[in-house]
Amino acid sequence: MGVDKKILKEGNGVDLPRNGDTVAMEYTGFLFDNTKAGNDYKGAKFDSSVGRGDFVTKIGVGQVIKGWDEGIVGTTTRPGMSLGEKATLTISPDYGYGAR
Repeated sequence: MGVDKKILKEGNGVDLPRNGDTVAMEYTGFLFDNTKAGNDYKGAKFDSSVGRGDFVTKIGVGQVIKGWDEGIVGTTTRPGMSLGEKATLTISPDYGYGAR
């Protein structure tokens, strides 16, 4: 599967990160739970930056999981995120932390 992006709030559509750019974001990570279809398959929360301040990293250069790199920067077939965008990224194990 790779990465599936569901936009919750549109960004400005102009400021798009490229490989090597530094980005700041808030995130919350949930395990995928196929019994919770009505809740976007969100299972147990395993990490969150909310309340700790923005997570700052270089994107598109392998410093984070592949699903974040592709979900934020985009690919030739899927657009990335723009400044101010809020989205849910559903990331397959091979693009995340592996099978757990």
